Amino acid sequence: MNIFNTANNSNSIPGFILIGFPCTREGQILLFVLFLIVYCLTLLGNGSIVCAVRWDQRLHTPMYILLANFSFLEIWYVNSTVPNMLANFLSETKVISFSGCFLQFYFFFSLGSTECFFLAVMAFDRYLAICRPLHYPSIMTGRLCTHLVVTCWVLGFLWFLIPISIISQMSFCGSWIIDHFLCDPAPLLALACKKAPVVELLLSTLSPLPLIIPFVFIMGSYTLVLQAVLRVPSAAGRRKAFSTCGSHLAVVSLFYGSVLVMYGSPTSEHEAGMQKIVTLFYSVITPLLNPVIYSLRNKDMKSALQNLLCLKYVHMF
Repeated sequence: MNIFNTANNSNSIPGFILIGFPCTREGQILLFVLFLIVYCLTLLGNGSIVCAVRWDQRLHTPMYILLANFSFLEIWYVNSTVPNMLANFLSETKVISFSGCFLQFYFFFSLGSTECFFLAVMAFDRYLAICRPLHYPSIMTGRLCTHLVVTCWVLGFLWFLIPISIISQMSFCGSWIIDHFLCDPAPLLALACKKAPVVELLLSTLSPLPLIIPFVFIMGSYTLVLQAVLRVPSAAGRRKAFSTCGSHLAVVSLFYGSVLVMYGSPTSEHEAGMQKIVTLFYSVITPLLNPVIYSLRNKDMKSALQNLLCLKYVHMF
């Protein structure tokens, strides 16, 4: 293959080589078509939620504003990996430039961190709605909601500035082959000319925190929610309370379940294929499923999406 011929002359390589999912040419084309469909459906689903919240006045509440920002985030999350993946399926060399690799690393992990922060804020919103219903309007004001949204975006993009600045200044040697479909820090550090224990320690310290801290906060919020729901005397009231946070719990379970499998399992070479599949699940499949989960379990969202589709249909004719 051209990949390995190029790898033998590493001085001529203008960047790293992302192996992705190696298979025959026909298999690469099939994967290209499959992921192109998934990519388009993801953009359509999340974009529809953003538009529905934007144009339906009934959805101008903190819960739906957070959801719209979360869907907007998912659009950029898949854009950080899938377009390059699609290009690699049709490429003979599968090369990504050094700057492109570092940018992908930064945006992928920054957007992933931002997603964790948003999931925590959405859990806090559900806690207030169920445990403090009388005080909810006075606490979760439009101003506080805006501050929380801005904090999630800013904190997520500040988190990996130092690690990416350090890694981008390192020298890389060898074949420059990354056995993944994205620029992951572990294979990048493995290609460094010199071992960098300080950088590895920095990454191993900073990387888990955006996962662990929001996860602990989410679990604490839902522990209090569960206690409050169990005190509700009527079964109908308990079902209503559970349905209020059911969609969010499903999304949290999908995202954190796959991420915990990814970072809780050994990273030996013979498990590289499994690492790709798990990463693919939380970075591509989960953003595809999120709009389905939120729209199917929410009457207001379904109504808004139906109105949006009707509005588009009327404008077309």
